[in-house]
Amino acid sequence: MGGMSLPCLNLADLGTGHPETKAAPCSLIHETMADVMTQGLRDALEAERAIEPASNLRISWEELLEDARRCTRCGLYQYATQTVFGEGPLDASIMFVGEQPGDQEDLAGRPFVGPAGALFDAALEKAGIDRSTVYVTNAVKHFKFVLRGKRRIHNRPDAGEITACRWWIEHERELIRPPLTVALGATAARSLVGKVVTISKVRGEPLRLADGSECWVTAHPSSILRAPDEEARREGRRLLVRDLRLIKARAQELAWNR
Repeated sequence: MGGMSLPCLNLADLGTGHPETKAAPCSLIHETMADVMTQGLRDALEAERAIEPASNLRISWEELLEDARRCTRCGLYQYATQTVFGEGPLDASIMFVGEQPGDQEDLAGRPFVGPAGALFDAALEKAGIDRSTVYVTNAVKHFKFVLRGKRRIHNRPDAGEITACRWWIEHERELIRPPLTVALGATAARSLVGKVVTISKVRGEPLRLADGSECWVTAHPSSILRAPDEEARREGRRLLVRDLRLIKARAQELAWNR
């Protein structure tokens, strides 16, 4: 990304499914992106309102969402379709923090709705965790990617982008105050803990955050999808479910002690 400017892209490059192969006029692309953003905001609000009843807390969350949709704290907003904010009950006992939105999340305006989200949902179900009871968000709110032909390929956020976006994570956590936060992957762990974390060294044990709450670290579902073979993917899924079961049990302990 760093300073590059993107040309007018094919509509197919934006994931709209438009059959044209020639580059579309910029005005048409901007209009299409505006429609996607409008729908993304509508869907994000509808999803949250279906989970969280009307309250002053939800009003505060919606105000935070509106602010985040206009975020320019780092350069990623120039290339992503829209901000992808968190989603879930605002009294959730567990908050899951991923790395960043993927291609499908960037277009939908909601977190964990792509292939990694499907694996995440399946692991939650197997661990006995209802996704509608947890809050799910990302350490970085805009999709960072590189173009390869018509495909937008994930590109890991750098330290400056993680730091710039930590402002939003901190505000989400201040609003929700989860007793247990789960970092899905190294980027999320770095955002929450404030330093580089090796997953294998801290997996399965709590880390203490600045507010006194606990942070647990596990693998990001996308890393399991990228495993070299089915045996490795199967083992990755097993370990993720194991971690989620530990996290569920610990969240219940913390709830009993509140």
